[in-house]
Parts: sequence; C-alpha cells; structure tokens
Amino acid sequence: MTDVLRIEGLSKSYSAKPALFDVSLSVADNEYVSLLGPSGSGKTVLLRLIAGFEQPDAGRILFDGNDIASVPAHERGIGFVFQNFALFPHLSVYDNIAFGLVNRERDPLTDENVLRSKIMTMVDLVGLKGLEDRGVHQISGGQRQRVALARTLVSQPRIVLLDEPLGALDANLRTRMRGELRRIRSQLGVTFLHVTGSETEALAMGDRIVVLDNGSVGQIDTPDAVYNRPISPNVARYLNCYNLFEGAIDGNAFSNGVHRFPLKGALWPNSVPAYAIRQDLITVRQSGVSLADGEAGLTATYLASEYTGAAFMYFFKAADGHIVEVEGHLSHRAPQNLDANSTYQLVWKADEALVYG
Repeated sequence: MTDVLRIEGLSKSYSAKPALFDVSLSVADNEYVSLLGPSGSGKTVLLRLIAGFEQPDAGRILFDGNDIASVPAHERGIGFVFQNFALFPHLSVYDNIAFGLVNRERDPLTDENVLRSKIMTMVDLVGLKGLEDRGVHQISGGQRQRVALARTLVSQPRIVLLDEPLGALDANLRTRMRGELRRIRSQLGVTFLHVTGSETEALAMGDRIVVLDNGSVGQIDTPDAVYNRPISPNVARYLNCYNLFEGAIDGNAFSNGVHRFPLKGALWPNSVPAYAIRQDLITVRQSGVSLADGEAGLTATYLASEYTGAAFMYFFKAADGHIVEVEGHLSHRAPQNLDANSTYQLVWKADEALVYG
C-alpha cells in the first residue's frame, strides 16, 4: 500500500520538557491506525503537529510525499475530529456540516443544489437522515459525534485525525460507534488515525496499532501481535491484561528474590528486566499440588473477585505483596468458588510467558 503520511524524527518540547522524541511512523492509504498510550504519552500532541495546529521542534511531516511543515492547517487537506466535537451550538445539523464548504478560503461552495446534494449524502452516510434541520442541542451525544465526523468528511480529506472521538460517549454507545466508524471509513476509503487511551478500543478499531511510550514509539504492529507479543514491559502494561513482575534473569530462571519462574518462552531484549503473563492464561488450583513439567506458578492468597459480564476477575496477593489478577472467561470455564484469605496456586504454561531482559 502507498503511504499517505510519513512522520520522520518528530520531536516537540514544552518548557524544555519533551512531549515527543524522535517519533517516526507511516500511515498507508485506506488504513485505520489506532494510536494508543496513557495520558501524557504525546498522543494528542502528535495529532496537533500533523494537523498544523502546532509546529515541531525537529523532524518532518510528509503528506502524499510533500513536506507540509510550512503549510497552514486549513490548507493541508487533513480532517480533524475533536474529542468535544467543537460544533457550533447556534447552527443546525445541516449548517454545521455545510460550514466548512461554504466558508473555506479557497473555492467556497456557493451552488445551493450542489451543496445540498453533498450534505444530504453525508447525512445519510452517518445515519442522521431526518435530523438535518434540528439544532445540535436537540440531538444526543452520539448524534453530535456523527455531525462532527460528517462535517470533517464532507470536505473529502485524504486522512482524518480523530482525538479520542468516543471518549464523551457512554459505554454502550462507544461500542456501537466503533462499528460505525469502521463502516464509514471503509465505505469512503479514507485513512483514519484514531487516538485513544483505551486498549480495548485500540484493539477493536485499528488495522495497526501505534503504542506511544513516554513520547516515543513503543511498538507498531497489528492488534493481534501487540496483544500477544508486546515488545516491552511498558507496552504490556498499557494493554492492561498482563501481570508484570520485576526482577532479573538468573541462570535458567527469572527471579525477583521471592519467586523463580523457568525460562521457556520468548526472551525480548529490554533494558528493564521483567516477566509478564497474561491474566487469562492463569489457572487457579488448590495449593499443595506440584507443578507439571512445562508449568510455572506461584502461591497466593485470594482477596476478592469482580464480575464483568463475560468474565470474572480474581484478585490474589502473592508472598512478595504483588497483586496478581486472573481473568476467567465464562465461555471457557464456570466461575470458581474461592474462599477469601485462603491460599491457592496460580499456574500457567511457562512457554506462554513473556520475559524481558
């Protein structure tokens, strides 16, 4: 696929504090890319630099192969959907969507028939048919999100930057809008770069995921690869589905002074040694049962559980004080009846762990 956007060595600091450092990545034409990272990792800063709202301290932004550093934001041909939607409250749905076409600096659209055809096509695409004459204060949050998206898409940008576009919606609506965003993007063939702090959203939405780690790129890969093979402890931590243990590689085991886990799985080079096992790969057994060949595990005290609908989360405290989380999917196993403050053995296949060091 052809790259529509290339970022090369992009850096940005505020008051001598780096917000982005040497960020390089590419986004292909007709691709959905999720940009994941915790608060303060530089996600929104990166979007604002691409959009032209701010200027980088170093590096290049290439759009369709052209350096756009000197191009004003309104002339870049890049769409931007804000987290708070940034709609005009005194205008109707129709007029909000039409605003950019009518008021753009170059070639404003004055033909009412052509304008109406474009607006109504977009209204139908985003599922707002019949609401075009309503004020934006008269529609729901999800519908306002669609207006913001339609206002951006109607100008036919090659790429759309979305800054946590689902963050202001309730949980049920966020889930529904994920599918809608993917449908709309696919139908138009436009590229989306979607910023989110939600690992679930990033995994569900992106053809690829870019994980930002303290202002730098931590990993770029498919959702499956990022989920199953995070290449650093920080990336694993941001996914919120791994138990991580600090320690060191000691011969043929990973040790933190209290626990020793055999080294059977992949070893990832990293400056900070760590051992990671995914929460849903752990089995809870009665204590005192010996580990089988190829297994790893530890003894821990059961604290509490939490019902999440499709699964139970079980919380244990290990001998070193480490809180270990175990996810039990109800489609795979019945919920376990565990006794609070009792000791259990947490077991997993040693070759399913990820070791960094």
